[in-house]
Amino acid sequence: MSAVDSELAIERTLDAPRDAVWRAMTDHIAEWWCPRPWTTEVIALDWRSGGRFNLAMHGPDGEVHGGDGMLLEVAPGERIVFTNALGKDWQPQAAQPMAIVGMFTLADAPGGRTLYRASARHWNEADAMKHDEMGFAQGWGICADQLEQVARRLKETADA
Repeated sequence: MSAVDSELAIERTLDAPRDAVWRAMTDHIAEWWCPRPWTTEVIALDWRSGGRFNLAMHGPDGEVHGGDGMLLEVAPGERIVFTNALGKDWQPQAAQPMAIVGMFTLADAPGGRTLYRASARHWNEADAMKHDEMGFAQGWGICADQLEQVARRLKETADA
């Protein structure tokens, strides 16, 4: 865990420029949002501060986990902040199994690469520990790897 006792985070340097990573994050979210073989269904996604998101994750054995919430901040090319604690029109969501405030940040790194940070802030340390035990670092790390793959493909396509 980070210095904030209720925050979990991963950091990576992705081998793609920031604009390609941003395009992968926003235009190709279904390709990286959850670890394969799970798939992502985009039900609602309004890429603006205050916009709604609703992403359903489908497992290989028919499992479905929802991801309904609100985009708190969208700073193009820099940051996305979201929560599952609020829904449409800033309405508090029914009790979540684990409410979080998530944040993705991007910054330029040497060599045309991107510093990527993904974090989840929890309401308390106990929820953060539970999320950690559920495999936060591994799962969000796999998603970061998938994001990098998409961004590299977009860069290669743009270069061709």
